[in-house]
Amino acid sequence: MGTREQLLAIFENNKGVFFSGEDLAERLSISRTAVWKSVSSLRECGYPIEAVRNKGYCLSVETDILSVQGIQKYLNPVCSDIELMVLSTSDSTNALAREKAMAGAPEGYTIIANSQTNGRGRSGRTFYSPPDTGIYMSLILRPNYESSRQAVKLTTMAAVAVCEAIEAASGKKAQIKWVNDIYVNEKKVCGILTEASFGLEDGFLEYVVLGIGMNVYLPEAGFPEEMKDIAGAVFDAEQNDGKNHLAAEVLNRFMTYYAAHQESSKYVERYRSRSLVIGREIQVLSPRESRKATALDIDKDCHLIVEYEDGKVESLSSGEISIKMC
Repeated sequence: MGTREQLLAIFENNKGVFFSGEDLAERLSISRTAVWKSVSSLRECGYPIEAVRNKGYCLSVETDILSVQGIQKYLNPVCSDIELMVLSTSDSTNALAREKAMAGAPEGYTIIANSQTNGRGRSGRTFYSPPDTGIYMSLILRPNYESSRQAVKLTTMAAVAVCEAIEAASGKKAQIKWVNDIYVNEKKVCGILTEASFGLEDGFLEYVVLGIGMNVYLPEAGFPEEMKDIAGAVFDAEQNDGKNHLAAEVLNRFMTYYAAHQESSKYVERYRSRSLVIGREIQVLSPRESRKATALDIDKDCHLIVEYEDGKVESLSSGEISIKMC
């Protein structure tokens, strides 16, 4: 960890507290000039660091900038193996995570970006990822699974974790539109994209990239025309450290479920209890057609049980549905 990163860790863990240049220099075993240079570098990155004669330097409590140090201070011991990379922008965090996974990055390696230039959603769709208003996260996992069916569980674990994180950070109720979209006040605030790689020879799972894209705030210029009626945000106004706190809450809760994935009943019931679709009329979408149905229930494997207009009942293990919001 470089001098600037060490200094930021001190500031992030002591927001609103003044440190003299002499104290910081002694803590980091550097010169006061090096302290000043690092403070100047952090200011250039947008950190509001106040400098007061005879008091020293202080990071304002009113900041909300994603950083490794800002997230780490909220992480629980269950995340001890997580290695964080935080970027101002990325082409696609999922694409970068796949590159890292193929190069041998360990389980827990997590990439978080402040924006994406080519964010991806399901079925090759783009994922709107403007600067400063969201969290775009990709986590590398190497579970001991033998089938894609088992890997699908990771999406549902993540959905519950995101809901719980939103509720803890904002106090708002979050719901799941099967299978991987998170809604607040019937507006989509998060999408989850899970991508897995299997060995060609043995068919065993090599790695999984779990992508989570979250609208933390409303974009200043609003959402694009095609999204404005369906997209929302977690917070109504900017929060002090809102993004760092929310990102850490997601990781804490997901890793707790992941560590105890053999005891799946807890997260399955929590997934079901947050369903946005049970009891409602939906459209089951496929490449060939769209069929009207009623969502009856979600089973122990998080499959959606639907009944079509002709009375046929089906268990959906994957796919897409649409639902008319009020």
